[in-house]
Amino acid sequence: MRNISIETSTHGRVLIKDAGVSPSDARFLVGFHGYAQNAEDMLAELDHLSNRNAWTLVSVQALHRFYLRGDERIVASWMTRQDRELAIADNIVYIDRVVRSLVAEAPQAPVVFVGFSQGVAMAYRAGVLGAHRPRGVIAIGGDIPPDVKTSPSNKFPPILVTAGESDRFYPQAKVEADEAFLRSAGVQFDVFRYQGGHEWTDPLRERIDQALDQIIRDRPTL
Repeated sequence: MRNISIETSTHGRVLIKDAGVSPSDARFLVGFHGYAQNAEDMLAELDHLSNRNAWTLVSVQALHRFYLRGDERIVASWMTRQDRELAIADNIVYIDRVVRSLVAEAPQAPVVFVGFSQGVAMAYRAGVLGAHRPRGVIAIGGDIPPDVKTSPSNKFPPILVTAGESDRFYPQAKVEADEAFLRSAGVQFDVFRYQGGHEWTDPLRERIDQALDQIIRDRPTL
């Protein structure tokens, strides 16, 4: 038996909520949802942020769609173990095209990537391996993928690592491992732990608002 991989084109789904500002004032907050979620789920979370009106909200849906078991809702996954390296490459090209379309009329506009759960890996990949350097990456409940850790430290934008204190998918040991890696690599970062599990909470939203406000004020830290 032979196994071959055939490259083909496909279409991704992206939801955009415009901020209603001129291109000179444009800012893009690009979100990546978790496993078995969809673009609507992530857009709804971004839309709960207090300073959401200052940003064009962009929710990118993963390419691999499926029906949620026992439900008619269509959800998606970023990848599986099968052909993982090819899926990573496909996803990076996908996100690069999304960002290129966003900044076509505003090439200097700040871009921030925010990922939740499985989407955290995509936020890191987009921010470190992608063609467009963002102003920051906000990671919620997910660790730095191994393929990103091999990148030179100057490829990393400022990072905000966040995790619930009782998050079983991103426990304290993984947070500390990521913190140690970022410190050893000389990457600018901050870690925020909040009461809760693998979820969004009001204190988390407040910390994200603070990070976005720093970017609006043109400050280098998250």
